[in-house]
Amino acid sequence: MNTATLSLIEHQLPIEGMTCASCVGRVEKALKAVAGVQEVSVNLATERATVNAAAATPPASLVAAVHKAGYSVRKEPRVDQGAQPTRSNSEPWWPVALAAVLSLPLVLPMIALLFGSDWTINGWLQLALATPVQFWLGARFYRAGWKAVRAGAGNMDLLVALGTSAGYGLSVYLLFKHADHGTPHLYFEASAVIVTLVLLGKWLESRAKRQTTAAIAALNALRPEVARVRMADGDVDVAIAKVKVGNTVVIRPGERIPVDGVVITGSSQVDESLITGESLPVAKHTGDKVTGGAVNAEGLLLVETTAVGAESTLSRIVRMVESAQAKKAPIQRIVDRVSAIFVPVVLLTATLTLLGWGLVTGQWEQAILNAVAVLVIACPCALGLATPTAIMAGTGVAARQGILIKDAEALEIAHRIDTVAFDKTGTLTEGKPTLVAAVAAPGHDDELLLWSAAIQAGSEHPLARAVMNAAEEAGLALLSAAKVGAVPGRGMSAEVQGRALRLGSPRYMQELGVDTSALVEPARQLEAEGRTVSWLADVTEAPALVGMLAFGDAPKAGAIKAIQSLQALGIRTVMVTGDNRGSARWVGRVLGIDHIEAEVLPADKAAIVNRLKEGGRSVAMVGDGINDAPALASADVGIAMSTGTDVAMHAAGITLMRGDPALVADAIDISRRTYRKIRQNLFWAFAYNVIGIPLAVAGLLNPVVAGAAMALSSVSVVSNALLLGGWRSKR
Repeated sequence: MNTATLSLIEHQLPIEGMTCASCVGRVEKALKAVAGVQEVSVNLATERATVNAAAATPPASLVAAVHKAGYSVRKEPRVDQGAQPTRSNSEPWWPVALAAVLSLPLVLPMIALLFGSDWTINGWLQLALATPVQFWLGARFYRAGWKAVRAGAGNMDLLVALGTSAGYGLSVYLLFKHADHGTPHLYFEASAVIVTLVLLGKWLESRAKRQTTAAIAALNALRPEVARVRMADGDVDVAIAKVKVGNTVVIRPGERIPVDGVVITGSSQVDESLITGESLPVAKHTGDKVTGGAVNAEGLLLVETTAVGAESTLSRIVRMVESAQAKKAPIQRIVDRVSAIFVPVVLLTATLTLLGWGLVTGQWEQAILNAVAVLVIACPCALGLATPTAIMAGTGVAARQGILIKDAEALEIAHRIDTVAFDKTGTLTEGKPTLVAAVAAPGHDDELLLWSAAIQAGSEHPLARAVMNAAEEAGLALLSAAKVGAVPGRGMSAEVQGRALRLGSPRYMQELGVDTSALVEPARQLEAEGRTVSWLADVTEAPALVGMLAFGDAPKAGAIKAIQSLQALGIRTVMVTGDNRGSARWVGRVLGIDHIEAEVLPADKAAIVNRLKEGGRSVAMVGDGINDAPALASADVGIAMSTGTDVAMHAAGITLMRGDPALVADAIDISRRTYRKIRQNLFWAFAYNVIGIPLAVAGLLNPVVAGAAMALSSVSVVSNALLLGGWRSKR
């Protein structure tokens, strides 16, 4: 059976022992060789492998493949029930400190020579100081290098082990050869300092990488360990893992909300900033949804639990951020192809350097030192870290702003977006009709809204709710209506205060013989502005016009700023909506949108996106409804509002955790800055090698300097990526 036809399961494997881009390539190759595996992505920065395999593929076979390649898979606690993930493999500091203490006496004489002093120490003492650094503190390089050799490949550790062993071995040879003639010039300080510098670089790199995971750590820290559940005999503190859907949870002022749920009693202000990026507290009342991890500010809330554990919003956010950080960006695949041949080329270059210098000049000591410098400067750590650290930092800062990026590909592609297509209702507008005008016919100023509200009192239609809200704001006392009924396709009929009333469309009025000419001009003007107009008539005796109601969907508060921010980035804006042209043009004119496509059927939204793409545009689609899903999937990048449907969020590569369209410009700006960091990191990673290797081959690069440069290259690309953490919205 073809495995491509089987359902795939995603496995997350935390890998131990990877040190460079070559390791990544070897682990990926080993996992791809397992039967049933369809796709593999290994991330050096997160030290995780994401494997999509057929359901029949046993996880044990994946672990076995990793072990066969020379690496191991560590066990991690489950986080879906509130456990805090931990990193047990962070670099300890003491090997670096001890290596520095042992190496310092070896380096001091070299420094003293610069000032005309001779502090040469006995060769045997040098051997005693260098040996523990080489074979104890540096044992990790031999172990990992040997695993690489057994797997028929090379990695950073092999280069370090070969280079430092050559310098150490040369020194031992010279020490024994010239033992009877005083202390010869030895190179123990080169091998010891290289090991120390590499250890220092790995430790600094480990610390910096932990900072790139700060977004996930902050989200995980939002998980309360217990919830106060209301039982028949009182409130009981229960472990989060034991809370069930339907339980009533009590949240006191100042406490963190432990579950997703709906408020059943109470009202309060809730701080959702760490989840949605919304800086101001949000008012919550009976019937409103609350999200686990938010902070209840001032009132006592009783919440009915709707989701716990892996199904909670917070867990889904954590999974999405982890997925984005674990997946591989398209540009990284190019780096991986380069890395696959990098180590063999370096080994060949070092061999040719050794033979060239030795055979041409006869100075085999210098030949060995030059070959060592080639091996050390060429360690491909920076290449492996350049892209994933930038991706991790970019997705982390985006998550803090309420922008969830599903995968690294979406983050990378978003930087080249030049056209953003918006749905209208619920995306650029509130999606909640409001009564914007109530124009009464002469003599009916007091009855229009009063009678309309009475007719609409029992309806759940959005326009009915708009009328009821307007009546409530006006402080009107609601009248009772009799014989209320719907007239399909036309409107409603009812009796109020003994009057036979009819509320509905212009067609309904025409059929009833109601003369609307007195208000036809204001109606035309309102319809030209995209308003929906309904008419109220009294047909108790002769049909008579009572008045006209106009409804509109107001633009969101941040919509104008959103369009302006995108245009400031040089991005063309398009609105694609199924609404009538009048409504679409009015909203487009108010917001300043560049191009409008109105009266578009749901199936045609994707066609419009594809037409824009065929015209050479790079398109992002922003929507929130089920009907937007095909267009979101068709766009280069789909951006969904979390205030919309789950279908839209699944189809999109980016989700905005609050319904603010201004976040679209922020998402694109973060993408552009992240991609810029990736290019900067790759430039420096390649620059170290392109400049350093020729210098080492030419004998112009001391092995100690090469070791320092190699360590600096890794730390510099990670530190450069961390600068993304200082991103602030231009708004």
